[in-house]
Amino acid sequence: MGLDRLDNIMKRLRDRDTGCEWDSVQTFETIAPYTIEEAYEVADAIHRGDMDALVDELGDLQLQVVFHARMAEEAGHFTLQDVLARISDKLERRHPHIFGGAEQGGHHLWEVIKAEERAKLDDKSALAGIAMALPALERAMKLQKRAARTGFDWRRGLSPFVLTASVHTASTADAIADAIAEIEGLRDSRPPTQDELVLAKASLTRGYPRNFETAQQVARSVAQLALYDLPDSYFAEFVPKVNAIGQDDVTRAAAQYLVPEKMSTLIVGDHSAIADSLGTLGLGTASVLPPEL
Repeated sequence: MGLDRLDNIMKRLRDRDTGCEWDSVQTFETIAPYTIEEAYEVADAIHRGDMDALVDELGDLQLQVVFHARMAEEAGHFTLQDVLARISDKLERRHPHIFGGAEQGGHHLWEVIKAEERAKLDDKSALAGIAMALPALERAMKLQKRAARTGFDWRRGLSPFVLTASVHTASTADAIADAIAEIEGLRDSRPPTQDELVLAKASLTRGYPRNFETAQQVARSVAQLALYDLPDSYFAEFVPKVNAIGQDDVTRAAAQYLVPEKMSTLIVGDHSAIADSLGTLGLGTASVLPPEL
């Protein structure tokens, strides 16, 4: 009942003849900044523990949903009922152990279902669906978490550069070709974007200063100094040095250390199903190991 009242109020405010002179001329683009602002104000009220303010801020945030839905209905895109039906369907679909026949649920099942949903989208990238409008660091952390689920991570040290990914058998050759193209691009024609650079830096520094919260973590860090003969100032200087890395620095390092011609490729899968497509990549002689290894 309350939501219907709010929807009807917004309908009157949006009337071009008798409505509000401000509300009636707004667009998705002009309202979007207010939507972001209201979400932050909800978070602020929660942080301050101000429940009275939270009532107001949640109402302001709800207004944003109704506002956008009203503009969408006017343009013939969708209605508020469509929005409510979509989120209701999504919650039921992602909780099959509550609303369906699944015996167990939990975060893992939620992520599996989300991955299946993303696979049906036109953009099938593992990073699809992460909003471009997020603050840079928050977006970087979301990208890193999503990338980590695919087995991809950035590692820097004395060990070889390693790139791993889980792909469907039929996509093996394409995935390897894409990886080689990315490496060659980093070496020359396609330096990392600013977003990619922020993501990589966040990956390298996300453990600081948490890495030194316990005696065990401190001991492990001291052991690394001794093991790799690092200066005592290494950890104090690590984050500033990483944050100072620019696109040109990455390109120079890639040109020096990432050499596709020296790359070794290890594939776990059905050799007979991918041998022909792999032959088109010119990777050199392939060795087939027995399954028991």
